[in-house]
Amino acid sequence: MLGCVLIAGSSKKTFSHILSYVLGEICQKNANMQFNFFTMTQVILTLSKWFKQRPANGVPASASHPETRIKIVLVGDSTVTDIKGWGPGFKKLLKPGVTCINWAKSGRSSKSFINQGWWVKALAEKPDYVLIQFGHNDVPGKGPKQETDPVTTYPQFMARYVDEARAAGAKPVLVTSMTRRHFTPEGKIKSDLVPYVDAVKKLAEQKAVPLIDLHTRSIEVLNRLGPRVSEEFDFGPAPAPGQQPVNSDKTHLSPKGADVMGKMVAEDLKKVAPALRLYIE
Repeated sequence: MLGCVLIAGSSKKTFSHILSYVLGEICQKNANMQFNFFTMTQVILTLSKWFKQRPANGVPASASHPETRIKIVLVGDSTVTDIKGWGPGFKKLLKPGVTCINWAKSGRSSKSFINQGWWVKALAEKPDYVLIQFGHNDVPGKGPKQETDPVTTYPQFMARYVDEARAAGAKPVLVTSMTRRHFTPEGKIKSDLVPYVDAVKKLAEQKAVPLIDLHTRSIEVLNRLGPRVSEEFDFGPAPAPGQQPVNSDKTHLSPKGADVMGKMVAEDLKKVAPALRLYIE
């Protein structure tokens, strides 16, 4: 009878190992025990409890449903926000137990996000991880309150995010700027963000910070899709069949674009921060 109970919940190969384990556990609690009917009942009850707690896939409950709660904060510009950035696509891939708060603000650069006090508010959330992406509003033409130099001031501001996050007990993760969807006549992406992307890559190496290269990943996807299909990522109403888009937004994201870009961020976050693998789909 005992063998039938065991084999019903496990394989014959593991029968002896499980039985030895259970008997050992009981013997530790009953040093002078005698193997009688009462002991057999204890064995069966213990095994029954074990199999009820054991998931069908054999993965311990603690591994598939971690008890530790994690808080992730996103900081950046509009391309990260929940309104027209990759934030929603990223959030939907987080498992229960993860809180994600998006402090990204439209129109902010690495400089203005700090100077306007948004960074202090983001750190006040006491996050475990902070994902940091800027660059779009740091470029020339955005005005003195926004612009940074990719060789000097931009890496200085980005270094502040890293250092201050660590000082607050959070783990920073740098994200390179998602590319704009500007294509050459040959149908390939032409990015104006390369100097800022290179600065972040260099900083990540210098300070040993996990890096998600969303710039490269997004270019690869868009080059593969081509200009026409990539219009589905444009923020705003899609053009009618046979018509050219009017005032199409080639920087911000539609819901479909947010899903694609957010998924890439989530995929790469699992690679560069392995401790989060259990928390991301």
